[in-house]
Amino acid sequence: MAGLDTRLGTLLGDKTAKPMEATLGLRTAGDLLRHYPRRYQERGQLTGFGELQVGEHATVFAEVTKVSARDIRPKLHKTDVTVKDDEGRTMTMAIFNRRWAAKELRAGRRAFFAGKVEVFNNRVQLANPEYQLVDDEEGVISADFAGQLVPIYPASAKVSTFVVQRSVRHVLEMVDFGADPLPPDVRDGRRLVGLEPALRAIHVPGGWPDVQRAKQRLTWDEAFVLQVTLAQRRAAARASPGVPRIPRPDGLLAAFDAAMPFTLTDGQREIGELLAAELAEPHPMHRLLQGEVGSGKTLVALRAMLSVVDAGGQAALLAPTEVLAQQHFRSIRSLLGPLAQAGELGGADVATRVALLTGSQGAAARRTALSEAASGEAGLVVGTHALLSEGVEFADLGLVVVDEQHRFGVEQRDALRAKGGSPPHVLVMTATPIPRTVAMTVYGDLEVSTLTELPKGRSPIKTALVPVAEKPAWLDAAWTRIREHVAEGRQAFVVCPRIGDSLGDDEAPDVGAAPDAEGRRPAVAVLDLAPMLAEGPLHGLRIEALHGRMQPDAKDDVMRRFAAGQVDVLVATTVIEVGVDVPNATVMVVMDADRFGVSQLHQLRGRVGRGAHAALCLLVSEAERGTPARDRLEAVAATTDGFELSRVDLEQRREGDVLGSSQSGKRSSLRMLQLLRDEDVIREAREEAVALIAGDPELARHPALAQAVRDLVDEERAEYLEKA
Repeated sequence: MAGLDTRLGTLLGDKTAKPMEATLGLRTAGDLLRHYPRRYQERGQLTGFGELQVGEHATVFAEVTKVSARDIRPKLHKTDVTVKDDEGRTMTMAIFNRRWAAKELRAGRRAFFAGKVEVFNNRVQLANPEYQLVDDEEGVISADFAGQLVPIYPASAKVSTFVVQRSVRHVLEMVDFGADPLPPDVRDGRRLVGLEPALRAIHVPGGWPDVQRAKQRLTWDEAFVLQVTLAQRRAAARASPGVPRIPRPDGLLAAFDAAMPFTLTDGQREIGELLAAELAEPHPMHRLLQGEVGSGKTLVALRAMLSVVDAGGQAALLAPTEVLAQQHFRSIRSLLGPLAQAGELGGADVATRVALLTGSQGAAARRTALSEAASGEAGLVVGTHALLSEGVEFADLGLVVVDEQHRFGVEQRDALRAKGGSPPHVLVMTATPIPRTVAMTVYGDLEVSTLTELPKGRSPIKTALVPVAEKPAWLDAAWTRIREHVAEGRQAFVVCPRIGDSLGDDEAPDVGAAPDAEGRRPAVAVLDLAPMLAEGPLHGLRIEALHGRMQPDAKDDVMRRFAAGQVDVLVATTVIEVGVDVPNATVMVVMDADRFGVSQLHQLRGRVGRGAHAALCLLVSEAERGTPARDRLEAVAATTDGFELSRVDLEQRREGDVLGSSQSGKRSSLRMLQLLRDEDVIREAREEAVALIAGDPELARHPALAQAVRDLVDEERAEYLEKA
């Protein structure tokens, strides 16, 4: 019999198998059997049309109410079919060049219809669908369906659910499932069915209890194999050699702490001690530091960087944009003062240098930065992607700090890490909080630390929705609020989704220049809005524009003047999303807020409320009540808890591929497992995986599980994990 790794072409023939691989990514028997039904159709129960989404390939079970056929022109015959659902709602379908359809689809007949959902004459329809007739007396005519539940599969234009149904039935009869990858003690201890009965039941269920038992087992498979993979990664990291970085007691860190004008929060102190202990270990640290916007992650990272410099090494801080890199550079220089002026007049006795390396630097500045990094004269090196380029060398790179890690590809992070003579310690920072279960899955090979408290003196941020479709006058009120804040000596941000004109910048494409798929108008653009505000509702205020298409010197000049209070209103793109720290900015208006994601809005909002004055964030949107976009904005307005918002974000977006294929465009390796719904399963699977790897790190005693890990972590994902 064929194994699960047998190519589908061998079992089904290339005519069927090639479209499956091309459109659904299914190459082997195992791929097909893990292509689970999207839902099940109960016999006799018609499908409701209310949840159909335009553009999707849908399958419905409906009753024919009317049929008409005609020749539109030579060689083009059209059959119009009207069908209804259980609630009496109707939908039309157009079937082309199948003259027999009018005879088969008589009024009163029931059938499965599969096709792409489209809009024609303002009505939803299925375009040229395939269909499978049903006999009310004996059930589905096709022998493919024996039970009371008919599986409906994710499909494509070239591979309908009916093709998948027939193919699955055929493969189930031919395949040898081999050994069960789940160890017997785990399977029995968790009361899970075996792999073969689970796969058979998910595709050919006798009833809902079969479906539930199968889903429970297959969800465990995904969670357990994933956690075993990550447990192996953690074990390998602990075993790899690294250079301990133990600071001297009278060095930079001690001098910095003594001169610090504020007190560390309890969380900053505790995580600082934890980082110091891990940096002193003889194997590389791999830690994720997450926390709310403004919680002081950069300060924690700087103290860790100083301890590495004290131990004779260097630290590199990788930032995603030039604005943020320059902000970090200035902020670190300011915080360190004389401690950052080694070799300069007025420099402290115990001091280092801070180098900045960006792609837009002049030749002389770049040569200086490269020299200071290569010689070790600069203990701290801050930069953008320019740090990754050839010719950038370090004397002794001991710590890599990656800020806003989601902005970087794995290869980029690995390129910087490879510049160390020995594997450096790695600290990853994110201000996009993620639920604990997601963190231990997505970042399963990193230890996770969280800053939950904000430094004293930070003001709360009030967030309000400005629904201009319902309350157009509220937009004028938003501009009035900006005038009020400026009159009190404060400053404002106005954020737009788009730069304007043609294509975008080095941070993000300039999306929205034309009506989108939903027919919405183009998104508001910085280059359009800034002059309109200057001539209209904000006339007389000092207004500047900031976006990624500007020259770096121009961007830096605008930010410097805004930070110095010489600009009242900054009209910007998301170039100000992270790292911009202007305590005097107390109000933000986000235009077309529905065009941004939840975490992005939370990040943007964090640019205000960074001082002692009350702050306001206004989300302007035309999204209507009851839509997902409006729900998203109302959730952001209702709470400033980033962890709660991350759950909202994840529920709307799903989790993508935790093993990195979302970066390569491949589909997710998770088909059953949902990170929020299955938190208990993930936690239990992690416990089982840690215990198993502790006794059998190479899975020598569990060959079937080792093969499952290899199947999950294909060559591309293995490379991702190796670099992650």
